[in-house]
Amino acid sequence: MNAGKDKWWIGIIALVAVVIWGLATHFTSNKTPDSATTNNVSAPPTQTVIAASPTTTNEAPSKATDEALSQTVATSTASNADYVRARYDPIHFKPAIDTATDADCLKCHQEVLDTNTRDASPAGLQKNTTLAWYQTLDTYEGEQMTFHQRHLTAPFIKKVANMSCTTCHQGNDPRDEVSGSAFDTQAGLTMRKMVDPDTCLMCHGKFPHEVMGLPGPWEQSGATFQNNCLLCHAGIRTVRHQVNFLNAAGIEQEGAANSDSCYGCHGGRSWYRTSFPYPRHAWPGATPTPDWAKNRPTESDLRFLIEGSKP
Repeated sequence: MNAGKDKWWIGIIALVAVVIWGLATHFTSNKTPDSATTNNVSAPPTQTVIAASPTTTNEAPSKATDEALSQTVATSTASNADYVRARYDPIHFKPAIDTATDADCLKCHQEVLDTNTRDASPAGLQKNTTLAWYQTLDTYEGEQMTFHQRHLTAPFIKKVANMSCTTCHQGNDPRDEVSGSAFDTQAGLTMRKMVDPDTCLMCHGKFPHEVMGLPGPWEQSGATFQNNCLLCHAGIRTVRHQVNFLNAAGIEQEGAANSDSCYGCHGGRSWYRTSFPYPRHAWPGATPTPDWAKNRPTESDLRFLIEGSKP
């Protein structure tokens, strides 16, 4: 009887072991689905993005944005390319610039005339209640104007000059801006704003009272000559202003009416401490050339001759 009871308990233990093994196997086999479920939980953000993308409402703006961005990039690239190409346009170099008209230049540079002076200076001075230095001159009329406006469109300049863009601007090399830095650079380039200071000096030089034999500057000696330049120059150096950027007849007319018109360009608006050595053109009844003028040319620079700038 005892031996039979022992065998029964052994059978119970074996049965329990089988049940435990079965349960262990069951839970172990369910771990894989759980892991898969866990992986699927981490996946939703990706799935959500993908699911949202195909909707019709979201797709159209995305394409439009992409196209707009592409167009912007393309336009920017094209603009940059056009700007670089424009800088190296032949019109900015010799010889094409010699035949460029104001209309040609203003196609791209119209802003030099369209931009007006400030209504108030940085210090707060109002334009309408303040006179600029040039507004104090007897020869100036009207409100304040910019540098380019005064040289191209002011009433007085239109009477006495035929200024054009190429009178001052003779082209430049965007790479060097000065001649001689390489064997292939353009000759005759000048630094700073691409304008030769000698061109400015022609109308903004010092009054040369020393070489003229006057006792002092025109402000001091003008009264001796009745403040009349033509008192002497009606018969001296009468072949004058024969250049393409001046209106010789207009200058004579304005000078006869008011000598300030002469003095304006011959010392009255002096920006420099030196005088421009004007060519000494021969004139009827010319006196012998004085020593101080013996080395001066007898003709203006070729590009300023009335026929010189024409092809």
